[in-house]
Amino acid sequence: MSQKSYDNTPTLYLIPTPIGNMDDLTYRTVKILELVDILFCEDTRETGKLLNYLGLSKKMIANHEHNEKNNREKLLSFLEDGLNVGLVSDRGTPIISDPGYELAKYAIEKGYNVVGLPGPNALIPALIMSGLTPKPFLFYGFLNSKKSKRRKELDQLKNESATMIFYEAPHRINETLNDMLEVLGDKPISISREITKKYEEVYRGTISEIIAKSIDFKGELVIVVSGNKKQEEFTMSVMEHINLYIDDGYSSKDAIKIVAKERNLKKSEVYEEYIKNQGK
Repeated sequence: MSQKSYDNTPTLYLIPTPIGNMDDLTYRTVKILELVDILFCEDTRETGKLLNYLGLSKKMIANHEHNEKNNREKLLSFLEDGLNVGLVSDRGTPIISDPGYELAKYAIEKGYNVVGLPGPNALIPALIMSGLTPKPFLFYGFLNSKKSKRRKELDQLKNESATMIFYEAPHRINETLNDMLEVLGDKPISISREITKKYEEVYRGTISEIIAKSIDFKGELVIVVSGNKKQEEFTMSVMEHINLYIDDGYSSKDAIKIVAKERNLKKSEVYEEYIKNQGK
């Protein structure tokens, strides 16, 4: 079943909001915030600050992980009354590691339009700033806060060939990095903090190199981790295999060493192949 998004029927709008820099507020976001009659908000206090900044006043209803299912009938009643409804999280794009999925799914099931606006999020800037292979990528979000469950999740991802993106809190980052090192191996990563804000920083290197720096991480963090290239080794040449690791931040020497180990070849053989193909 298809739906036309803009047929002037009551609609649930999924509205991204700035993650730190108010200049990222789009004209369209402001127009939709003006349009909607009701706003479901992860935290009405946070959304209230945004509305005050824009000089707007809207009826707000709290919508978070503990009450979202109970809000479904409220949403339906508003749509049935012909009202347009907006949904926002505290920052960034709703549903991406934030509330909103249950309401969006329910509106779709009941035959109403759900329109997602493009806008601020942390995962895409972190990916394109990482220096790691951008596609394919896997967005995972937050790993489990419990060590045993987090390691189990990482174990399920250790053979993933796509670049992986995680969100993490500063008080857990060191434990998470050590678990990644033990379970995934010493892979190239980047860690971005405070994206779009004044103190934005990006740390790049291998997991062990980042750990060794003993960085006092603060603010919201996005971890981008290189995927497991072993999964692609039978569909690529030796040189392509080497270049995959070089593209992910390894030196040619380290890339040659890794490829030799993964292909069960002598390092000298891989090195000869690398030298032979230089400049081609």
